[in-house]
Amino acid sequence: MTDLAPEVSPALHMEVSELYARYAECLDDGRFEDWPSFFAAHATYRVTTRENQDAGLPLSMIYCNGRGMMQDRISALRMANIYEPHVYCHMTSGVRVESHNGPDVTVRSAFSVIRTMTEGASSVFACGRSFDVLTRESGMLLFRQRLLVLDSRQIHTLLVIPL
Repeated sequence: MTDLAPEVSPALHMEVSELYARYAECLDDGRFEDWPSFFAAHATYRVTTRENQDAGLPLSMIYCNGRGMMQDRISALRMANIYEPHVYCHMTSGVRVESHNGPDVTVRSAFSVIRTMTEGASSVFACGRSFDVLTRESGMLLFRQRLLVLDSRQIHTLLVIPL
């Protein structure tokens, strides 16, 4: 039994699921320079808290408008930021296509990110929900809008690596 809306084809659902899997794999493998390629040229990427989102406040912990800002963020991560080395493990669940209209696909999911420090200690770094709009460019699905809403307003350390 499937919980897909009747207008969502299994092929589209698989394509969306594959995008989310490749996105997480890119970040978990440390291929940060590839991260902007998952977004349309003029896409937005935001990370905010549930508290701000529920109150309608525009404040974001991270805001990137376009691939250029995303590339700058990765350059800063690699060259300017000083932080304790760590890796993330991204897990995405409940990926659900809410609607699709022309090239745009609206998707909602849940996520959690486990952070592992170099000495081996692991902890839940972030969890929450994503509200995304995907679009098709050159035959590929890409993020046009990616909004990550964190359940907590507390981040244990500097939010360096994209979620």
